[in-house]
Amino acid sequence: MNRDEKNRIIDSLTDSISNARHFYLADISDLNAETTSKLRRACFERDITLVVVKNTLLKKALEKFEGKYDGLYVALKDSTSIMITDINNMPAKLIKEFRKTNKKPILKAAYVEESIYIGDDQLDALSGIKSKEELIGDLILLLQSPAVTLFPVYSQVVTTGWYC
Repeated sequence: MNRDEKNRIIDSLTDSISNARHFYLADISDLNAETTSKLRRACFERDITLVVVKNTLLKKALEKFEGKYDGLYVALKDSTSIMITDINNMPAKLIKEFRKTNKKPILKAAYVEESIYIGDDQLDALSGIKSKEELIGDLILLLQSPAVTLFPVYSQVVTTGWYC
């Protein structure tokens, strides 16, 4: 690979990371072709972009953000794949689901909600983070809750003729 090809890859990674709201670094090495294909298909179905990257090129792309991702450098060892998504917990849930039948992918690091998570032991914490859609649903439930509890009282007041 010549210098121009490397620069194009670095620029592409930089662009992808700058447009990404959340991304995960995972190790998918040692997966056979069939299992890797299943993982890629599962990522596609959940709107996750999965790209296998060279650590040196990814590090150069991350360096362009002037220290924002310095905490991720410790994870850039061995084989690395980047999972880019707009839904903060989706890759964590996918990894947990996929690991029920496979030993990998292993979470190396993640950048979620402007925080850096290092290590596979963070997988439960990441999958527990609520997505924007889940938070909106919870908020709607909370807003509807008083109306639901007050409605039966209001209907009793109207039917019995008792007024304050």
